[in-house]
Amino acid sequence: MSYIAEEADVIVVGGGHAGCEAALASARMGLKTIIFAISLDSIAMMPCNPSIGGSSKGHLVREVDALGGEMGKNIDKTYIQTKMLNTGKGPAVYSLRAQADKGRYQREMKRTLEKTENLYIRQGEVTDIIVEDNVVKGVKTSSDAIYNAKAVVLCVGTYLKARCLYGETIIHSGPNGLMPATKLSQSLLDLGITLYRFKTGTPARIDRKTMDFSKMIPQYGDENIVPFSFENTPEDIKREQVLCYLTYTNENTHNLIRENLHRSAMYGGLIQGTGPRYCPSIEDKVVKFADKEKHQIFIEPEGENTDEMYIQGMSTSLPEEVQVQMYRTVPGLENCRIMRTAYAIEYDCIDATQLKLSLEFKNIHGLFGAGQFNGSSGYEEAAAQGLIGGINAAQYVKGEKPLILDRSEAYIGVLIDDLVTRGSKEPYRMMTSRAEYRLLLRQDNADERLTEKAYNIGLISEERYNKFLEKERLISEEIERVENVRITPKENVLELLDKYNSTRIKSGVKLSDLIKRPELDYFKLSEIDNERPELAYAVQEEVNIKIKYEGYIKQQINQVNQFKKMENKLLPADIDYNEIKNLRIEATQKLNAIRPASIGQASRITGVSPADITVLLIYLEQMKHSKRSE
Repeated sequence: MSYIAEEADVIVVGGGHAGCEAALASARMGLKTIIFAISLDSIAMMPCNPSIGGSSKGHLVREVDALGGEMGKNIDKTYIQTKMLNTGKGPAVYSLRAQADKGRYQREMKRTLEKTENLYIRQGEVTDIIVEDNVVKGVKTSSDAIYNAKAVVLCVGTYLKARCLYGETIIHSGPNGLMPATKLSQSLLDLGITLYRFKTGTPARIDRKTMDFSKMIPQYGDENIVPFSFENTPEDIKREQVLCYLTYTNENTHNLIRENLHRSAMYGGLIQGTGPRYCPSIEDKVVKFADKEKHQIFIEPEGENTDEMYIQGMSTSLPEEVQVQMYRTVPGLENCRIMRTAYAIEYDCIDATQLKLSLEFKNIHGLFGAGQFNGSSGYEEAAAQGLIGGINAAQYVKGEKPLILDRSEAYIGVLIDDLVTRGSKEPYRMMTSRAEYRLLLRQDNADERLTEKAYNIGLISEERYNKFLEKERLISEEIERVENVRITPKENVLELLDKYNSTRIKSGVKLSDLIKRPELDYFKLSEIDNERPELAYAVQEEVNIKIKYEGYIKQQINQVNQFKKMENKLLPADIDYNEIKNLRIEATQKLNAIRPASIGQASRITGVSPADITVLLIYLEQMKHSKRSE
């Protein structure tokens, strides 16, 4: 028999990376929040790779931190190696990545949740979403307990009707052998929510003691530590780092895979779900890149107090006995012993076009979706959506406007817009190439773009906000100073220019003009800048980038201004696209289904052509004229 167990303002279903950020955001904004996890051991669990960040993902973590989220702080506490990626390219694509101690990461995040005011943790399986008159009212658990709430955020990850597969073995389980959520999918279907079936996978974990590292290439972390959190300095988090290793597959590996391809759960037809294109299994790599003689394999520790080693780049759903043979073909793994078998995991998720840009369901008020439940992949993508879902659930309960980030403001805006506007037929992964304005959306300036927004909704303290303003002041003053410094052709100046193969100057030039030279920068020119003040590295970095790329940045700002014009042309929420003449049938169907908030969003819907956008613009003008005449 059902009974009322408790009431809350916001309920978060799921304790993964999305759920943690959603619950913390809601609670920190002053609302009573309950977070449900199918097991308390699953809170902040890292069931796949033992790392946070990476190409474009590092941007997301920095943005989560700038908005008052927790992921950046938590990895700064628990990393065992850190590295800045893509430093051979421009600053737009620099991306921070840190190896995590999985156990510590989980414990630290769980402890943060436990210590947060207004936040209550509950173990239990949510089986039903309670909705009345298209308004969410709460949830029901497997024990028939009803928890009433004004808003619910679904962050269920890969647990919905989950099953793990390798070879012909099928285990009805969530990740890492935890219980799946078997009943919630039906409740969602009963509410008219469209579900997809996706899959992802993970490699084996190998016993460190059975590896020969002398046959591998050591991979060192960076000497200069860069924190994920804007609240930390390099000195705050500096520590001795742990080694990772690089090795490669070979023709023996590939032949073994080809011989057993028919026994792979994926290639054998057991898996129904769609897998991630940008994180392929080793079977996919061998089949789709048949010309490649070898593939990189990174050996990564799962933590400091465990012998489990993660075999990055060799996820598979081959049978267990084939996995043993396959891993032993790799140099350094000839005598390896598997501690955890690799598997593919299949699960239910939603078509994210059912959501608004706020991540609220269009047809159910107060119900929000976030994370892999929305069809994305990755811890960082999940955390970013969880944060926005939690913020907007709180804003909904308070009766205030949702926080919506557009594509020119954040990678988070790109991520959510892509999912909600275009949907995804496969697990969505963030990439720098998806962001049109990536020179403005650098990881180093995430605080400049987002911290004030977080402060305005109560997720950033007065103290942190004042420190941010002080940093901005120092950047501005230093740029102004550099613009006014003139460098003359003295002997030490000419020697420095020769040192970097830079053309000598014959008369005085502005220091800022020298910084803009490709071979020079703000840091290299410190030797001839006698009046340079002592500044934090983060301030110096911003000064260098803003001066060096000034022309490109101005050009991109102009592009954003054009983009904003289209985003500011809002479409009425109750518009019936069937009534608009000259729209093509496909466009009418897509527009009615997705219901874009603006002309800009409408232009990004697959199947809506430039001609359809012109029709919509004419329609908006006609509406304005008719209102004026009234």
